[in-house]
Amino acid sequence: MEVNPPKQEHLLALKVMRLTKPTLFTNIPVTCEEKDLPGDLFNQLMRDDPSTVNGAEILMLGEMLTLPQNFGNIFLGETFSSYISVHNDSNQVVKDILVKADLQTSSQRLNLSASSSAVAELKPDCCIDDVIHHEVKEIGTHILVCAVSYTTQGGEKMYFRKFFKFQVLKPLDVKTKFYNAESDLSSVTDEVFLEAQIQNITTSPMFMEKVSLEPSIMYNVAELNSVNLAGECEVSMEQFILMLQMIKEMMMEKLGVTTFGSRAYLQPMDTRQYLYCLKPKKEFAEKAGIIKGVTVIGKLDIVWKTNLGERGRLQTSQLQRMAPGYGDVRLSLEAIPDTVNLEEPFHITCKITNCR
Repeated sequence: MEVNPPKQEHLLALKVMRLTKPTLFTNIPVTCEEKDLPGDLFNQLMRDDPSTVNGAEILMLGEMLTLPQNFGNIFLGETFSSYISVHNDSNQVVKDILVKADLQTSSQRLNLSASSSAVAELKPDCCIDDVIHHEVKEIGTHILVCAVSYTTQGGEKMYFRKFFKFQVLKPLDVKTKFYNAESDLSSVTDEVFLEAQIQNITTSPMFMEKVSLEPSIMYNVAELNSVNLAGECEVSMEQFILMLQMIKEMMMEKLGVTTFGSRAYLQPMDTRQYLYCLKPKKEFAEKAGIIKGVTVIGKLDIVWKTNLGERGRLQTSQLQRMAPGYGDVRLSLEAIPDTVNLEEPFHITCKITNCR
């Protein structure tokens, strides 16, 4: 009869904890009226509970904070941080301790260890600590692989590893639309309007710290998401009318602030619309053939914070649009008088551009 030797227990213990902001402790208040059978018993228990707010015991939110109990979910664009600790639970001194942390995604394996050198020795009841950080740039399943190797006093080399799986979710849904501006002269201009619809698809509110458009080298950009001290949009009348048509939900609540008012919070499943005006730079506008076909406009840069201040950032890929076709020759009106007299000549200025 074959007997397998007993599995040797490791001398070191590995502990991993995700570093994240704590959450507010919540409880379920149980109360009753004084004429009921329990009398004031439930109310007294809530007053004696250290987690409740003094004077507002029936509120679900308390004064204490709760540390995360598991890895939970992390959203794309956030920074994943984790605390790794290797503790010597034995009464022996172990040597050549090497701790390695890798993050496995669907497309790559990343080394997150701060140091690749081994620790010479680890005495009993001592530990090796490390904190790792990684900006998450992929969605889907991620696996944190922590491996520990060491040598016992007897010279035996030992090795073990643990796996920690977590999901990376998509925090925002971003949709973009392009509009070609039309002037009062009924001719297509070079201005392009970009409408960006951003929806919060998480389960908690977000503080939108920044939403900006980084234009390509061909364009200059003007943000149309603020009002000046006079209470008027910093755009022309034609641009303002177009903005009202595309963004019906924008309301000018206060002067000198964004069109969304003084509060930049985006509730779960809420959507905001941002508008930008792009105009080709002079050196490119004079060469009409350059902006024909598919052109790169730029990319959106979005920065937000969650309930307790955790920061996230997303950048879209390069946005592209199909420039309107003008044919071989483009005719545009440069100047025309506002009023003219009957039976009298008047002057207009035209511009003919070779688009080939």
